[in-house]
Amino acid sequence: MQRLKHSPLNYVGRFAPSPTGPLHAGSLRAAMASYLDARAHHGRWLLRIEDLDTARAVPDAAHHIIQTLAAFGMDADGDIVWQSQRKNSYQQAFDQLADVSYPCSCSRREIADSRIGLASDGAAIYPGTCRNGMAAGRSPHAWRLRVPEAGHAEGEICFKDRWQGLFTEQLATAVGDFVLKRGDGFWAYQLAVVVDDAIQGVTDVVRGADLLGSTARQIYLQHKLGLPTPRYLHVPVVANAAGEKLSKQTGASALDLNKPLTALLEAAQGLGLALDGVNSVPDFWRKAIPLWAQRFAEPDVNHP
Repeated sequence: MQRLKHSPLNYVGRFAPSPTGPLHAGSLRAAMASYLDARAHHGRWLLRIEDLDTARAVPDAAHHIIQTLAAFGMDADGDIVWQSQRKNSYQQAFDQLADVSYPCSCSRREIADSRIGLASDGAAIYPGTCRNGMAAGRSPHAWRLRVPEAGHAEGEICFKDRWQGLFTEQLATAVGDFVLKRGDGFWAYQLAVVVDDAIQGVTDVVRGADLLGSTARQIYLQHKLGLPTPRYLHVPVVANAAGEKLSKQTGASALDLNKPLTALLEAAQGLGLALDGVNSVPDFWRKAIPLWAQRFAEPDVNHP
């Protein structure tokens, strides 16, 4: 696996949607923030289609996502990457973790019944049932990464998010041993995203705050695999009328490709950017990028 040194002078950002449906206002905000940050730092912006979970993938959704981003003025630098074509890289990383991972036979229901509590992403905290081996006669439902015991310094992950501020999480008590690979053979999001970001040389991850709770696990995996840790920036998510995160599951409407400027201006407002007199999509980006740079692009990483 390629290991790359982080350098703010060689900024690489990315947008990594799952092809489970068309882009909506919530995903546009995340895409816009990542694109603005890359352009404000005069860096590269990559597009990665996270299509590992084929059971949830919607036919032609990836094509529609690519078409929508182009209509909204966001063109990726370089070839588009597809997670489904990188399984060998995930296996290589998994093999590196053999000494600190183990098979687990617990079902979701059994983990939930342990009543340990819920992690920040809503999943039940794993109680460690199979840490010392599975019960006789049972088969794996997943392979998990063993995290340090509660109170151990290695298991306390602390980082400064560029939007949310200082964030600290003790892995043992917040999430427990987490999944690397599912029993059906699918690679877990946490492992795949860490491997992909490292191979692509991503220096800055800009995404929605709903993924803030995944960051500590990803940083711990980076440490265990000897990979660089990007900077992180998690923007507030878009909520629906009921206060829920806007998503396909909560009835989010697809973006209207015939009205890109209207949606761009709404997304920019949600990110705190006040734009006046914008009359086209190219004009939007010409005015939005300098505004973002004023807030998030440090002087030492900008070109003269």
